[in-house]
Order: sequence, then C-alpha cells, then structure tokens
Amino acid sequence: MEGTRGTRLEESESLVGTVHGVSGPVVTATRMAGAAMYELVRVGHAELVGEIIRLEGDMATLQVYEETSGLQVGDPVRRTGTPLAVELGPGILGSIFDGIQRPLRDIAAATGSIYIPRGTNVPALPRHLDWDFVPSKDLRVGSHVTGGDIYGSVAENSLLRHRLMVPPRSRGTVTYIAPPGHYGVADVVLELEFQGVREPLSMIQLWPVRQVRPVAEKLPGNHPLLTGQRVLDALFPCVQGGTTAIPGAFGCGKTVISQALSKFSNSDVIVYVGCGERGNEMAEVLRDFPEGSRWPSTSGTWACTAASWPTPPRAGPRRCGRSRGAWPRCPRVFWGLDKKLAQRKHFPSVNWLISYSRSLRALEPHYERAHPELPALRDRARRILQEEEELAEIVQLVGKASLAEGDKVTLEVAKLLKDDFLQQNGYSAYDRFCPFYKTVGMLQNLVTFYELARAAVEGAGPEEQRVTWATIREGLGDILYRLSAMKFQDPLKDGEQRILANFARLQEEMVAAFRSLGD
Repeated sequence: MEGTRGTRLEESESLVGTVHGVSGPVVTATRMAGAAMYELVRVGHAELVGEIIRLEGDMATLQVYEETSGLQVGDPVRRTGTPLAVELGPGILGSIFDGIQRPLRDIAAATGSIYIPRGTNVPALPRHLDWDFVPSKDLRVGSHVTGGDIYGSVAENSLLRHRLMVPPRSRGTVTYIAPPGHYGVADVVLELEFQGVREPLSMIQLWPVRQVRPVAEKLPGNHPLLTGQRVLDALFPCVQGGTTAIPGAFGCGKTVISQALSKFSNSDVIVYVGCGERGNEMAEVLRDFPEGSRWPSTSGTWACTAASWPTPPRAGPRRCGRSRGAWPRCPRVFWGLDKKLAQRKHFPSVNWLISYSRSLRALEPHYERAHPELPALRDRARRILQEEEELAEIVQLVGKASLAEGDKVTLEVAKLLKDDFLQQNGYSAYDRFCPFYKTVGMLQNLVTFYELARAAVEGAGPEEQRVTWATIREGLGDILYRLSAMKFQDPLKDGEQRILANFARLQEEMVAAFRSLGD
C-alpha cells in the first residue's frame, strides 16, 4: 500500500510545474517535461486558466486567459492532461459565455457580483436543469450505432428540438438506453459496448476547441440566406452555409445590419461572438432578444481559431446534422459599407459598386424555380446603377440638360432605385424587414418603368411628337409617386396577396399610361 501511495504521489507531483516568469498574459514555467502542446493548465494558487503554446525541454510558455497580477515565481502550475475544450449539449442555447466558455449568468448568481473572480471554475452547461429526454424510436438494446447517429432528442426551447448524437469517436452495441423522462445533462442516457469495453454516455460532449469536428458529407449551399434587406437579397445574395464580410468605418451601420440579420433572416440559430466593440453591444442584443429565444450569445474572445470552433447547425449544411469545422478563408460575399452613404443617412450603407456576391451561380436553380425573372431584373438594376455613376461625371462637367433623353431616364430611375429600393428604414414597422416577394415585386415594377420609359423616349417619329423625360414626368406623375410609395406597404398589415395584387395593378396601369402617352 505504501508503494502504491508513493507512486501516486510521484505521478501527482510530475503533473505540477512552477512559474519561472510572468509578462502580462504570457507565463513561462519550469518542470513541465512530458507536457503537450495546447494542454490546459491551472496557473498559480488561484488556478487561473491557461494553455501551453510553446515547449522547449522542461520549459513551457503559457497563454493565461485571466488577469495575472499577483502571480509570483515559484507558484504552482498544474497540468490537467487534457486540451482546452468546450461543453456541447442541451442548455447552450440562450446562455452567455466569456471567452473560455464560463457562464456569466451562473457566475453572477453564485458570486453576487458583476465581476468574475479569478480562477472561477463553473460548468458551462447547467447541471441543475432537467431535460425531457425522448429516445429514438428505432433504437433499442442490441442496436449497433456509430459516431453521428441520433439516439434521442430534448426540447431545447419552444423553437428548437435538440437532437443528441453519438460522439464522433464512439461506436458499439447499445446495452442501455434511458426511457423517456427528465434527466440532467450529466446523467447517463446511453451505454455502448465495443470489444468488451462499456462506455456510458451523457448528453454532454466535451470537444477540444482546436480540433475540427468531423463531417460525413458537405452539402451544397443552394438556398439563399434571406435577410429582409432589399440591397442584400436582390443584388448581393448569400447562401445558407456561406460566409460574408461586412467591413465599414465607424458609424456605417455594421451593428444595425448584424442585428437585422439576427432578427429577420431565415435562420434557426444565431450565435453572436463579440470581441471589443462588438462585445459592448451585447446589452442591446440581450434587451431585444428575450430569454429562451434562438440566441446562444457569446461575449468575449474565444480561445481558438475560427477554423476550430464547432459551427452552429445553420452555419453550414451537413449530412446528419454534424457541424462543419473549417470556414473558408476568403468570404464569397462582400457587403462593403460606405462612409459617404452613411453620412447622407442612406441605410443600409452598402455600396453597390464595390460589393459583390460569388454565390449567384449556386443560387440559379433556386431562382429558376421560385422567381425566374429575378436574375434578369438584378442584372438590369446593377447596369442602371453603374451607368448612373458614369453619367454623374458627365453631369458635373456639362450639366444635366445636355444629356440625351435616354440618359435622363437612367439618372431618374437610378435615383428611384437608390432612394426607394436600396434604402430602408430599419426603425419603421413597414420597412425594417422586406419579404422576398415584396423585394422582387418592387424591383420588377421599377425595371418595367425604366424599360417603358427608355422605349418611349427612343421611339421614332417627328421631332415635335417625340416623348421626352419632361413629358413622362408631367404625364405620369401619379405613377412615379406610387412607385416611390411601394415601400410603405406593410407586410404584416397588408399581407402577401394584397401587396402582390397592388403591384400587379400598378404595372398594368403603368403600361396603359405609357401606351396613352405614345398615342
């Protein structure tokens, strides 16, 4: 017994190093032979969370993710033998974590303070909550399962049902499956046996943050991420599972766009990772999104790269619901915000000349089925905006009166597009969110007006009978006003059928008005 006790003491001492030096969040430690890269360590008597980022002999360089003031040379550094990992399972939705997945709400309740005490070690997923577990119908004792197979589900909230999967490295024959009932996340709900070894499984999966989650198959992104913002949905669409960059200067509306996407996009789960200024906006986010909504919010900097954080279900389509591990390095969609547009109070301040989308080809089959007219409308609208930019330089030199009548039509329709289609009032009930049917209907009427006006002014005939832009503006003033007022139709009050009927009626009257104008 004494020999066994001595061996355990030696093993315990071999897992403890000592602090050699402290420089801000970087700590060097000695007596760390046998440690592994990215191993989780507890530094000092307060057991601060750290990670090994460099090894040289028995010296290790540690990245400490907490305040290191008070650390001294000689303080203990305890190795855990495990990498830095996150807990995945029921309870993650609606929670708020700091950069190392410490639950801020639980810490505040336990400490009664707005500050996080150093060395706090609280489970990320709540252990006191019970979940209504329902096993899969086709799973029973004797069934063979492997990583990624769904063995049950729980109601995460009123919106989502959380499917429980066998961990990627687990497999075997089911020897126990819990009956329907209420269980905690740490309770054993499944037991597997493989090659004579039994493995109990709970609802929690502990996953290293720097390790990519495996996938069975990457599904193609061929369905649009509908944002409710006309400039994005119509001109620069993004696919579900795609990546988008939204750069912009201070005051350009990055926050408003990100929150609009979170509130109105066709997504099941929103994960908010805030760092620096973005983290300071969490107060408004939490006020607008009540508890129990689709937000698993994260404030802080995760101690991992974007390629190693397990992606939420809707962030990348995968077979059997398994998460994607690595995001593309270069975004396929670029929504560039313009400081000048923001200064003119044009929001969303997305510059239509520098923004782009490389997802158009992937979305062609979807548009052919749902809105076959949209690709041609998009191309025409972008061409009008591009021509307007070129004509603006000529107008500055020689004036608008010297332009051809067709160019005058281009300028005026481009103004309609910019002021009444691309621009949206995010704080209004009627225009903070624009359904896709309304976006397509508005764009179709504007492009139809442009084509009819160009055909009218470019028509052949005697000089005194030719139609000019001034004639169109005077004779079709009511049509122009109604085109401008299309955005005021409220999707909630008016409904889809009524709005589409109004747009169709406007188009018929527009065609009739141009016909009578020509006569």
